[in-house]
Amino acid sequence: METVSYTSQWTAAARALESERSDALFEDPLARPLAEPRGFELLDKYGGGGLVEFVAVRTRYFDDTINDLVGKGIRQVVLIAAGMDTRAFRLRLPDDVTVYEVDHQALIDEKEKRLAQLGAPKPTVNLRRVGADLAGDWSATLRAAGFDPSLPTLWVPEALLFFLTEEQSATLMRTFADNSAPGSWVAVDILSKSLLRGPATQIFLSALKEDGIPWLFGTDEPEEFMAGTGWTVRELKEPGEPGAGETRWPYAVQPRDVKGVARNWLLRAELA
Repeated sequence: METVSYTSQWTAAARALESERSDALFEDPLARPLAEPRGFELLDKYGGGGLVEFVAVRTRYFDDTINDLVGKGIRQVVLIAAGMDTRAFRLRLPDDVTVYEVDHQALIDEKEKRLAQLGAPKPTVNLRRVGADLAGDWSATLRAAGFDPSLPTLWVPEALLFFLTEEQSATLMRTFADNSAPGSWVAVDILSKSLLRGPATQIFLSALKEDGIPWLFGTDEPEEFMAGTGWTVRELKEPGEPGAGETRWPYAVQPRDVKGVARNWLLRAELA
């Protein structure tokens, strides 16, 4: 899964471009330097078909979700495959919130080095970075870093599930559930199976596969998938809908009953 770390650079590049707009959905002043050395190169290579816009919409959706649920009492947020994300710095969260960033140790080390070189301010939250093999038993490592499974938690595996198989994705969601107290939530983006199969996306998907970062998993029934892993979907949106970048998404949102449409799901689910 280490090849997935390259995508953290292109998503940082996309966040940088969004931050520099006059009508930005969010501001991430650290994104541009964190996108180096290959982020903008990869974004030029893969960035068609609404990718840049989707990263912007997804980022804002998860920002809003974190702010909303922290406002309702969540005090433990776990960012899985956090990459070059800087939410712990740019979101104004209460100082009694603990944010865990879980990713490969090499990526964490590089990120910490760059942030130090940039003179980044200290986050207002209690930030704990956890180096772990996401293909292994990372939950034990997370607990060793201070994570308390008896507290309600918000899990955010952003831009991760499509790099996993369906079985791996389900295992990840069940791991969240097994380590969650009542009142816990997960916020996640999921591709539709139609997107992975549609002719319009095959050139893009082939390029990812050739570069060793294939997209593997999608579902046209996200509610059923989540229910089978211990989570009840409370909100399901597509980019372009109210609350999910309706002013930014360049494509029309198709009714749910239209079959074969390439979709990106953004959802919040509560522990069943």
